[in-house]
Amino acid sequence: MPVIFHITTEPEWTAAKKAGHYETPSLKEEGYIHCCQEDQISDVLHRYFEGKKKLLKLSIDTSKLKSQLIYEWSPSNAATYPHIYGPINLDAVIETGKL
Repeated sequence: MPVIFHITTEPEWTAAKKAGHYETPSLKEEGYIHCCQEDQISDVLHRYFEGKKKLLKLSIDTSKLKSQLIYEWSPSNAATYPHIYGPINLDAVIETGKL
């Protein structure tokens, strides 16, 4: 069971549970939801979430995803990141943890 991670806020996760699936603005703007591998979490937090509060780490079981998962190269920091091309079905989120 490969696991990837997504950083979000408590209000966004609450809204997703009400909606029955999780989406982000990037899904509409870029076509996918940004995720990361465990060793990339601290860099993602530093680059995109500095000073933000009420953050959650979603642990996602990739074998349960209904949307397509693609690992793609990011030239901005020379690393490969997992991207989910569609909403995240809630049953794929196997754990949530506060950051």
